[in-house]
Amino acid sequence: MSNPILQFKNASIFQGDSLVLSNVNVEINKGDFVYLIGKTGTGKSSFMKTLYGDLPLREGEGHIVDFDLKNLKEKDIPFLRRKLGVVFQDFKLLTDRTINNNLLFVLKATGWKDKDKMKTRVEEVLTKVDMKTKGFKFPHELSGGEQQRVAIARALLNNPELILADEPTGNLDPQTSVEVMEVLQDINKNGNTILMATHDYALLLKYPSKTLKCDENQVYEVVQRKG
Repeated sequence: MSNPILQFKNASIFQGDSLVLSNVNVEINKGDFVYLIGKTGTGKSSFMKTLYGDLPLREGEGHIVDFDLKNLKEKDIPFLRRKLGVVFQDFKLLTDRTINNNLLFVLKATGWKDKDKMKTRVEEVLTKVDMKTKGFKFPHELSGGEQQRVAIARALLNNPELILADEPTGNLDPQTSVEVMEVLQDINKNGNTILMATHDYALLLKYPSKTLKCDENQVYEVVQRKG
């Protein structure tokens, strides 16, 4: 019995008045690791933005972690985002505070109150990405790869049902990309569902998995040839 965490049926995705993707039929199940590929401008970002409520879904059906995207209200968006972990290409860490305080800030913003539990949770997620000893540092004191690990840790804070990684290796060199990918693979093995938009075809070859491609206003599954 499949357990869809994300499902689109005959959905159309718009950016303003422009149709970006039409007739989208996609299903991602719990525990999947799925790539989203496609050239710049083919709708990957618009697809991702629709998932976390940045763009409204105006046509067709869309369900994500028990939220109906078609009928998503402004007030629902923070609750939707609590069930998602989002990892951005440019890390989006707050530069004026340490790594620990970056993560505590997110916990406070999402309603955590108990200081001991918050501290424990920060340690847990930093341990998962092998950054436990770096919590006292500021973002600028870390390498790009380390900052992206912290961004992944931040995405894990609220035990998300789905992690959306938007070009998480886009600003990293090939070796660091592989290290970050290993972290994402481990998290996926622990049961987290991941959708990763990427341009990095070397990673797809190294870590083959279900792949969706945006092209000519469509999203379709690419069948990877076995080597």
